[in-house]
Amino acid sequence: MLLLCGFAKAQENTFQIKVLNEKENEPLLGASVYINTLKKGSTTDFDGVATLQDIPEGDYILQISFVGFKTIETQITVPNQKKLVFYLQESADALETIVLQSTRSTRTIKKIPTRIEFIGAEELGEKVAMNATNISMTLRESTGIQMQQTSLSSGNSNIRIQGLDGRYTQLLRDGFPLYSGFSSGLSILQIPPVDLKQIEIIKGSSSTLYGGGAIAGLVNLVSKTPEDEPELDIMLTQTQALGSTANVFYSERNDKWGWTLFGSGNYQKAYDPEDDGFSNLPQTWSINFNPKLFYYPSENTTFWVGINGSFDDRKGGDIATIEDGQNGIGQYTEENLSNRLSSQAVFETRLDSVQLIKVKNSISFFDRNLEIPDLTFEGKQWNSFTEATYQKQGSRADWVLGANLYTTSFDEDSQTLERDQDDITYGLFANTIYDISDHVIIETGLRADYANDWGFFALPRVSLLFKTNGNFSSRIGGGLGYKIPDIFTEEAEFINFEDILPIDKDALEAERSYGLNLDFNYQIRLSDNLDFSINQLFYLTAIRDGLLLNSTPNDLFQFENADGEILSKGAETNIKFSYKDFRWFLNYAFIDTRLNYLPGNPQKPLTARHNGGSVFMYESSKWRIGFETYYTGTQLLSNGTKTTDFITMGLLGIRNFKWGSVFVNFENFTDRRQSRFSPLVLPPNEDPIFPEIYAPTDGFIFSLGVILKPFGNESEHHD
Repeated sequence: MLLLCGFAKAQENTFQIKVLNEKENEPLLGASVYINTLKKGSTTDFDGVATLQDIPEGDYILQISFVGFKTIETQITVPNQKKLVFYLQESADALETIVLQSTRSTRTIKKIPTRIEFIGAEELGEKVAMNATNISMTLRESTGIQMQQTSLSSGNSNIRIQGLDGRYTQLLRDGFPLYSGFSSGLSILQIPPVDLKQIEIIKGSSSTLYGGGAIAGLVNLVSKTPEDEPELDIMLTQTQALGSTANVFYSERNDKWGWTLFGSGNYQKAYDPEDDGFSNLPQTWSINFNPKLFYYPSENTTFWVGINGSFDDRKGGDIATIEDGQNGIGQYTEENLSNRLSSQAVFETRLDSVQLIKVKNSISFFDRNLEIPDLTFEGKQWNSFTEATYQKQGSRADWVLGANLYTTSFDEDSQTLERDQDDITYGLFANTIYDISDHVIIETGLRADYANDWGFFALPRVSLLFKTNGNFSSRIGGGLGYKIPDIFTEEAEFINFEDILPIDKDALEAERSYGLNLDFNYQIRLSDNLDFSINQLFYLTAIRDGLLLNSTPNDLFQFENADGEILSKGAETNIKFSYKDFRWFLNYAFIDTRLNYLPGNPQKPLTARHNGGSVFMYESSKWRIGFETYYTGTQLLSNGTKTTDFITMGLLGIRNFKWGSVFVNFENFTDRRQSRFSPLVLPPNEDPIFPEIYAPTDGFIFSLGVILKPFGNESEHHD
C-alpha cells in the first residue's frame, strides 16, 4: 500500500506557466491558464506566473487567454515540461476591449460582481444617427429606463430608472457629478453624444461608490480620449421638422501631449405637428463645446484638464408669438435661457504595476432663467467636487480607498421667496473585490458621508458573482443610499417652481433607501454561426422619508417627508440572437412602483407596468440597417385616469464608405403622439393648462445626415 501511494503521488505533477506580453515583453497579471479535460486552471501573478498542481502524467491541450489578446491553445506533455513561457499577441480588436470606469476597478466586465450595463461605441454610433443633439434617445431605449418629459413648452425630460424619479439617478461625466440639483434642469437635453466613447449604467443603489443621489442607480458618460492616430469626425444632420445639427470632433496624440476638441451647434424651429398653434418642439438655439488637453510626462503618469460648456435658448408655446413677437393678445410662451460651464482636472500616477493614485477636481457653474407670463424663475448654482483615491491590484483582491469633498450653492434671484441653499458633504469610502475561488467573486464596500445640516450616513454594499467555466453566471447584490432634499424635483419643474416654499432643514429628513438585485446570465453558441444569450434581472428598491410636494391652506406648496415607503420592484429580460451579420434583440421590463404612503398603495403615476422592445439589425462592413419596435403599456395619471397603451416604430439605415457614412432615420414613423389619444394643451390660450405627458409629443421625425472622416477611424465593422 505504501508503494502504491508513493507511485500514485509520483504521477501528480506541479509545473509553472509564465505569460508575457509579446510587444513589451512584460508579465501579464491575471491571464487565465486552463486545462479543459481536467477542469483545472489558474491565473498569473505579478510576475506573470501561474502554477498548476496535481497534474497527472499525459498529453493535454493548454489554453491561455487574456482580454485584448489572442488566445493560445497548445499541446503540452507532463512531466517532460516543468516550466513553460508563452507570449500573447494583442488581438485585432484590442482597442475594443471593455474597460469600465464606474466601478473604480481595473477588472474586465466578466470579473466584476456589480451588474453593469454597457453601451459601446458601435451602439452609440447608431443612436447618434437617430438623435445627434442629446443623449435622450440613447438612454430611452435601454431596458427599464424611461425618459419622462415634464414640460411641453421646453421639452425638458428626466431620466427614470426602474420607475423612480430622475432625482434618484446620479448622472456623471467621466466620474464627475456635474448634473445635480439646479443644474439637473435641462441636462438630458444639453449633452450631445458625439464625443462619448461609452456609457455605463448601474441600476440599484450605488451611493457607496459615488455618494448621495444614486438611489435608483447611476449613468456614467465616458468621453473619448486621444489615440495614437489622429481622428476627425464632422457630422451634419437635418430633420423634416426643421432641426439642423452640426458636430465636430478632433483628437490627436504625440509622445507627451494629446488633445480632444469637440463642438456642437443645433437650431430647431418651433414645430407644431397638430397645427393647433402651439409648439410640440420649442424653438431652440444651442451651442456646446468640450476641449481637453492631456499631458503624459511618463508611461505611468497622466494629467488632463478640460472645459465643458453649453449655451441654450429654447422658447415654446404660441407659434405666432414665437415667430412674430408679442401681438398684444398676451399669448402663452415659455422661454428658458441657460448657461452651463464646468472644469475638470485629473492627475493619476502608477506607483508600480499594482498601485495607482488618482486626484481629481471639478468646478461647475449653472445659470438658468425661466420666463412665462407673470412669472420669472432665475437662479445660479456653483458646485465643486474634489476626490483622491488609492487603488491596489492584487493577485486575488483589488482595493480602492478614497476621500471626497462635494459642495453646492444655489442662489435664487427672487424678491419674494428666499430659496437659496448651501450644502457641504464630506465622504470616505473603501471598496474591495476578492476572488474567493475561480467561480466565486465577492465585492464589498463602505462609504461614510457627513452632510452639514443633514447628519451622518453609513452606506454599506455587497455583491457576489458566481460563474462557471462554461456559459452561466449570476450576480446578487444590495446596498443603502440617501438623498439630500432640494426643491428641484419633477413635481416642482412641472409647475415652474411657482409658489413653492423653501426647504425647511429643521422639519425635513434626508431620504434613505435600501436596494437588492439578482440576475442570471446564460450564453451559448448553438452552431457555427448562431449565438444566443439571455439575461434575467429581478430588483427591489425601497425609499423611506420620500420627498413630497404638498399644497398648503394658503395656496402655496411645501415639501414634506412621506409617511410610508416608495417601493419599486420588478424584472427585466434581455435576449439576443446573432446569426452571421444579423442581430435580434428582445427586451421586456415589468415595473411595479407603489406609493405605500397613500391609501391602497397605488401604482406611481406615469409609470407603465409593462414595456417591451424588439430591435432587428443587419451589420456588415458597408451597411447597418435597423428596425425597432417598442411597446409602452397603460399608465395612471395623478388623478387616477388610465391612459392608453401604444407602440412606436423606427427604421435606420447607415451606408459606410472609406470617407465616412451617410444615414437616414425614420423615427416613430407610425406617428404615435399623445395628441392622438388626449389633448396636450387645454384653454384658455393666454393661460393654458398642460395635462401630464405620458406619450411622445413630437410624433414622426425624419432625419438625414452625413458623417465625414477625412482621416482616422475609417468606417469598418467589428464583431
